Amino acid sequence: MARLYPLYEDNHLIIVNKPAGIPVQPDESNDKTMSDYVKDYIKQQYNKPGDVFLGTVHRLDRPVSGAIVFARTSKALERMNEIFRKRQVQKTYWALVAKRPEYESGKMTNWLIKDEKTNTVACFDEDMEGSQKAELYYRTLGKLNGFWLLEVNPITGRSHQIRAQLSHAGAPIRGDLKYGYPKPNEDRSICLHARRLWFMHPVKKEPLIITAGVPEIPFWEQFLTLDDFDPKDKSLDFIY
Repeated sequence: MARLYPLYEDNHLIIVNKPAGIPVQPDESNDKTMSDYVKDYIKQQYNKPGDVFLGTVHRLDRPVSGAIVFARTSKALERMNEIFRKRQVQKTYWALVAKRPEYESGKMTNWLIKDEKTNTVACFDEDMEGSQKAELYYRTLGKLNGFWLLEVNPITGRSHQIRAQLSHAGAPIRGDLKYGYPKPNEDRSICLHARRLWFMHPVKKEPLIITAGVPEIPFWEQFLTLDDFDPKDKSLDFIY
């Protein structure tokens, strides 16, 4: 991994752009985690000996890239956990699909059941025994070279939610073999990127809008021309 450059950093939080392929926390591979990389950065940047406190606020799947928040103090971790629990954060993802859902934009409501053995979730149109409700909003930003760019705002935060719901709608994410895309990406990533985060700083009480650049590969970068995000967009005042 190249040198880490935080998207945002202060005494309370550090927000980084996670490359696809790196786990956020330890898994069966025993590969170095994003948490490890961030701790190494803090040690080097601030010349801190010994162990460094770092709290994981939320997670991204290993093949997913984008903005992820870590807390540098226990106080910040506690407050950020509360912000996420109360859904006082707007998470915006970009997804590339070869087939668009039926409508250009809308809301998806499904029920998910996780299979721990296969680490996949099954998606249903109605409540099932043992299922969890999953909701998201999406809109189509445009189409280039045979692929559609979707902007997705999850309301709930279920495991594999976006991947499973888009697949269920007939729009599996490029490279996502687990959820129905026919072939992998060359780097084993999937084309799902945590593009933006919006929330109130847990200590400073100021709004933060964090935008994570897409992976530096031509296939992703061509879609930047389709992004019409305006930081002054009043819709950002609405927290799902």
